[in-house]
Amino acid sequence: MRDMDRLIRCITSDGAVMAAAVDSTYMVAAAQQIHGTSPVATAALGRLLSGASLMGSMLKKQGASVTLKVNGGGPLGTVTAIADANGNCRGFVEHPEITLPLRADGKLDVGGAVGRRGLLGVIRDFGEGQPYTGQVELRSGEIAEDLTYYYAASEQIPSICALGVLVDKTDARRLLAGGMLVQVLPGASDEAVARLEKNAASLPPVTTMLAQGMTIEEMCARVLDGFPMEILDQCAVHYACNCSRERVERAFLTLPAAELLSLPDDTTGLAEARCQYCGRTYAFTRGELEALAKKVEANSKKSEKTC
Repeated sequence: MRDMDRLIRCITSDGAVMAAAVDSTYMVAAAQQIHGTSPVATAALGRLLSGASLMGSMLKKQGASVTLKVNGGGPLGTVTAIADANGNCRGFVEHPEITLPLRADGKLDVGGAVGRRGLLGVIRDFGEGQPYTGQVELRSGEIAEDLTYYYAASEQIPSICALGVLVDKTDARRLLAGGMLVQVLPGASDEAVARLEKNAASLPPVTTMLAQGMTIEEMCARVLDGFPMEILDQCAVHYACNCSRERVERAFLTLPAAELLSLPDDTTGLAEARCQYCGRTYAFTRGELEALAKKVEANSKKSEKTC
């Protein structure tokens, strides 16, 4: 197993095709440990994390982020992943304990767990102005096909998305995860598109390539076979959460003062807030909540005077 996750972005020398690949094994393993996900939940969340990581790396602006939300009406409920512009990711699944029988081919039934009657939502936030929001109907609930369809339908970018999470049937803690995103750029010739389609048709699953020991550079070279290729950039990626006590306080300040004062436990006198992405818990004393309630009341009086 590799000692860290990496993401790489490449482009063909003629500027016709861009390819990105990520080995997200540790990222997905971290999510599995934090959320206690079943094998099928690990596969669904892991695919979405890998896809978000690749899409985040395309943002090209520090401080920007992309959020992917999938709800197909399946037993997993909503699956969410958020990535920054460096490909670092966090996410959660609404019902991480869900298990389903394997498909007839022996593979995890991700589509059945996610569901196929719902939407894929994509939110790009560049930290300035209104975030860009788009959504499409799910095609399969298998995540990769849905992201491919999103790019074609919502952004008119011909793309190939391949995502995979391989969970060991005897030990769910052993896994491989990764993904690839390949996009045809404006001005690409028909010959270049035909060559790419031929390469994609013979491309092994992402987890097969990782299991064979292929690097993400070799994975990109495989899908771009026949194209001179240049590496744009590469970086380490991690499961990373940006929660903090200050963020929790800001969230508390949106509540009515009376509700804040009702939060402390009668026995301990504490109120706890748990981050849904990383599981970190923040405890607030009764005195701290009383101080926040006073701020809420003060802000409310200021608003009334302004009106």
